Amino acid sequence: MNICVYGASSNEIDRSYIEAGELLGKRMAKRGCGLVFGGGAKGMMGAVARGVFSEGGTILGVAPSFFNVDGILFEHCTEMIYTETMRERKQTMEDNADAFIMTPGGVGTFEEFFEILTLRQLGRHEKPIGVLNTNGYYNDLLAMMQTAIDRGFLHEACKQIYGVYTNVDELLDYLEEERLHPHHYTKLKEMEKK
Repeated sequence: MNICVYGASSNEIDRSYIEAGELLGKRMAKRGCGLVFGGGAKGMMGAVARGVFSEGGTILGVAPSFFNVDGILFEHCTEMIYTETMRERKQTMEDNADAFIMTPGGVGTFEEFFEILTLRQLGRHEKPIGVLNTNGYYNDLLAMMQTAIDRGFLHEACKQIYGVYTNVDELLDYLEEERLHPHHYTKLKEMEKK
Protein backbone atom coordinates (compact mmCIF):
# COMPACT_ATOMS: atom_id res chain seq x y z
CA MET A 1 0.00 0.00 0.00
CA ASN A 2 1.33 3.42 -0.95
CA ILE A 3 0.29 6.10 1.54
CA CYS A 4 0.16 9.76 0.63
CA VAL A 5 1.12 11.82 3.68
CA TYR A 6 0.22 15.49 4.00
CA GLY A 7 1.91 17.68 6.60
CA ALA A 8 3.83 20.79 7.57
CA SER A 9 6.89 21.86 5.59
CA SER A 10 8.32 24.01 8.39
CA ASN A 11 10.84 22.99 11.04
CA GLU A 12 9.56 25.73 13.37
CA ILE A 13 7.36 23.28 15.26
CA ASP A 14 7.76 21.42 18.52
CA ARG A 15 10.13 18.44 18.38
CA SER A 16 7.33 16.09 19.52
CA TYR A 17 5.62 16.51 16.13
CA ILE A 18 8.84 15.70 14.26
CA GLU A 19 9.30 12.58 16.39
CA ALA A 20 5.73 11.47 15.66
CA GLY A 21 6.36 11.96 11.93
CA GLU A 22 9.57 9.94 12.01
CA LEU A 23 7.81 7.16 13.93
CA LEU A 24 5.00 7.12 11.38
CA GLY A 25 7.52 6.77 8.55
CA LYS A 26 9.37 3.93 10.31
CA ARG A 27 6.16 2.02 11.02
CA MET A 28 4.98 2.49 7.43
CA ALA A 29 8.21 1.07 6.02
CA LYS A 30 8.20 -1.87 8.46
CA ARG A 31 4.72 -2.78 7.19
CA GLY A 32 5.89 -2.56 3.58
CA CYS A 33 3.99 0.67 2.90
CA GLY A 34 5.51 3.13 0.45
CA LEU A 35 5.43 6.90 0.99
CA VAL A 36 3.96 9.35 -1.50
CA PHE A 37 4.48 12.96 -0.42
CA GLY A 38 5.20 16.51 -1.48
CA GLY A 39 8.95 15.98 -1.57
CA GLY A 40 9.89 18.38 1.24
CA ALA A 41 12.97 17.87 3.42
CA LYS A 42 11.67 19.81 6.43
CA GLY A 43 8.80 19.72 8.90
CA MET A 44 6.42 16.78 9.02
CA MET A 45 7.11 15.94 5.38
CA GLY A 46 10.83 15.55 5.99
CA ALA A 47 10.26 13.70 9.27
CA VAL A 48 8.05 11.02 7.69
CA ALA A 49 10.44 10.67 4.74
CA ARG A 50 13.42 10.23 7.07
CA GLY A 51 11.53 7.58 8.99
CA VAL A 52 10.67 5.64 5.82
CA PHE A 53 14.23 6.01 4.50
CA SER A 54 15.78 4.79 7.77
CA GLU A 55 13.89 1.50 7.38
CA GLY A 56 14.65 1.06 3.68
CA GLY A 57 11.15 1.91 2.43
CA THR A 58 10.22 3.35 -0.95
CA ILE A 59 9.62 7.08 -1.29
CA LEU A 60 7.92 8.91 -4.14
CA GLY A 61 8.38 12.66 -3.92
CA VAL A 62 6.17 14.94 -6.02
CA ALA A 63 7.10 18.60 -6.25
CA PRO A 64 6.61 21.51 -8.61
CA SER A 65 9.81 22.24 -10.54
CA PHE A 66 10.15 25.67 -8.90
CA PHE A 67 10.78 23.88 -5.55
CA ASN A 68 13.95 22.31 -6.95
CA VAL A 69 16.34 24.52 -4.98
CA ASP A 70 19.03 23.52 -2.49
CA GLY A 71 17.73 22.32 0.86
CA ILE A 72 14.00 22.30 0.05
CA LEU A 73 13.54 18.77 -1.29
CA PHE A 74 14.31 15.44 0.41
CA GLU A 75 17.45 14.03 -1.24
CA HIS A 76 16.81 10.32 -0.72
CA CYS A 77 13.58 9.77 -2.64
CA THR A 78 13.39 6.50 -4.55
CA GLU A 79 11.75 8.55 -7.31
CA MET A 80 11.02 12.26 -7.73
CA ILE A 81 8.35 13.54 -10.08
CA TYR A 82 8.44 17.22 -11.00
CA THR A 83 5.24 18.98 -11.99
CA GLU A 84 4.54 22.39 -13.49
CA THR A 85 1.90 23.44 -10.96
CA MET A 86 0.73 22.79 -7.40
CA ARG A 87 -2.57 21.52 -8.79
CA GLU A 88 -0.79 18.95 -10.96
CA ARG A 89 1.30 17.98 -7.93
CA LYS A 90 -1.81 17.12 -5.89
CA GLN A 91 -3.30 15.09 -8.73
CA THR A 92 -0.07 13.11 -9.18
CA MET A 93 0.08 12.37 -5.45
CA GLU A 94 -3.55 11.25 -5.45
CA ASP A 95 -3.06 9.03 -8.51
CA ASN A 96 -0.07 7.26 -6.93
CA ALA A 97 -1.62 6.68 -3.50
CA ASP A 98 -3.77 3.88 -2.08
CA ALA A 99 -4.51 5.78 1.15
CA PHE A 100 -4.01 9.22 2.73
CA ILE A 101 -2.84 10.55 6.09
CA MET A 102 -3.07 14.15 7.29
CA THR A 103 -0.39 14.90 9.88
CA PRO A 104 -0.16 18.27 11.66
CA GLY A 105 0.26 21.10 9.19
CA GLY A 106 -0.98 24.46 8.02
CA VAL A 107 -3.26 25.83 5.30
CA GLY A 108 -1.80 23.68 2.51
CA THR A 109 -2.28 20.53 4.59
CA PHE A 110 -5.88 21.48 5.46
CA GLU A 111 -6.62 22.15 1.80
CA GLU A 112 -5.19 18.80 0.69
CA PHE A 113 -7.17 16.93 3.36
CA PHE A 114 -10.48 18.62 2.59
CA GLU A 115 -10.08 18.10 -1.14
CA ILE A 116 -9.43 14.37 -0.78
CA LEU A 117 -12.28 14.08 1.77
CA THR A 118 -14.66 15.92 -0.58
CA LEU A 119 -13.69 13.61 -3.46
CA ARG A 120 -14.48 10.60 -1.28
CA GLN A 121 -17.86 12.07 -0.33
CA LEU A 122 -18.58 12.55 -4.04
CA GLY A 123 -17.68 8.92 -4.79
CA ARG A 124 -14.62 9.80 -6.87
CA HIS A 125 -12.52 7.37 -4.84
CA GLU A 126 -12.83 4.96 -1.88
CA LYS A 127 -9.27 5.20 -0.64
CA PRO A 128 -8.87 5.29 3.16
CA ILE A 129 -8.22 8.64 4.84
CA GLY A 130 -6.63 8.99 8.26
CA VAL A 131 -5.68 11.84 10.56
CA LEU A 132 -2.69 11.71 12.90
CA ASN A 133 -3.85 13.88 15.81
CA THR A 134 -0.51 14.35 17.61
CA ASN A 135 -0.80 16.36 20.85
CA GLY A 136 -4.48 16.98 20.10
CA TYR A 137 -3.44 19.25 17.22
CA TYR A 138 -6.67 18.65 15.30
CA ASN A 139 -9.09 18.79 18.23
CA ASP A 140 -10.41 22.20 17.18
CA LEU A 141 -10.82 21.10 13.56
CA LEU A 142 -12.75 18.02 14.71
CA ALA A 143 -14.94 20.23 16.89
CA MET A 144 -15.62 22.44 13.85
CA MET A 145 -16.63 19.37 11.84
CA GLN A 146 -19.03 18.37 14.64
CA THR A 147 -20.50 21.88 14.68
CA ALA A 148 -21.10 21.61 10.92
CA ILE A 149 -22.90 18.29 11.51
CA ASP A 150 -24.94 19.66 14.42
CA ARG A 151 -26.08 22.65 12.34
CA GLY A 152 -26.97 20.62 9.26
CA PHE A 153 -24.06 21.56 7.00
CA LEU A 154 -22.58 18.04 7.01
CA HIS A 155 -24.03 14.56 7.32
CA GLU A 156 -23.00 12.43 10.30
CA ALA A 157 -21.81 9.90 7.69
CA CYS A 158 -18.89 12.19 6.87
CA LYS A 159 -17.21 11.25 10.18
CA GLN A 160 -17.25 7.58 9.17
CA ILE A 161 -15.16 8.00 6.01
CA TYR A 162 -12.00 9.07 7.80
CA GLY A 163 -10.32 7.89 11.00
CA VAL A 164 -8.62 9.99 13.67
CA TYR A 165 -5.84 8.52 15.81
CA THR A 166 -3.04 9.61 18.13
CA ASN A 167 -1.38 6.19 17.93
CA VAL A 168 0.57 5.51 14.72
CA ASP A 169 0.01 1.74 14.72
CA GLU A 170 -3.74 2.10 15.27
CA LEU A 171 -3.88 4.61 12.41
CA LEU A 172 -2.10 2.22 10.04
CA ASP A 173 -4.34 -0.66 11.18
CA TYR A 174 -7.36 1.51 10.36
CA LEU A 175 -6.07 2.29 6.86
CA GLU A 176 -5.41 -1.38 6.13
CA GLU A 177 -8.88 -2.42 7.35
CA GLU A 178 -10.65 0.43 5.56
CA ARG A 179 -8.85 -0.45 2.33
CA LEU A 180 -10.22 -3.99 2.53
CA HIS A 181 -13.71 -2.99 3.70
CA PRO A 182 -14.37 0.65 2.78
CA HIS A 183 -17.30 2.57 4.22
CA HIS A 184 -19.47 3.88 1.38
CA TYR A 185 -20.53 7.47 2.05
CA THR A 186 -23.75 7.28 0.02
CA LYS A 187 -24.90 4.13 1.83
CA LEU A 188 -24.02 5.61 5.22
CA LYS A 189 -25.95 8.76 4.37
CA GLU A 190 -29.01 6.72 3.38
CA MET A 191 -28.82 4.77 6.66
CA GLU A 192 -28.85 8.09 8.54
CA LYS A 193 -32.26 8.91 7.09
CA LYS A 194 -33.86 5.68 8.37
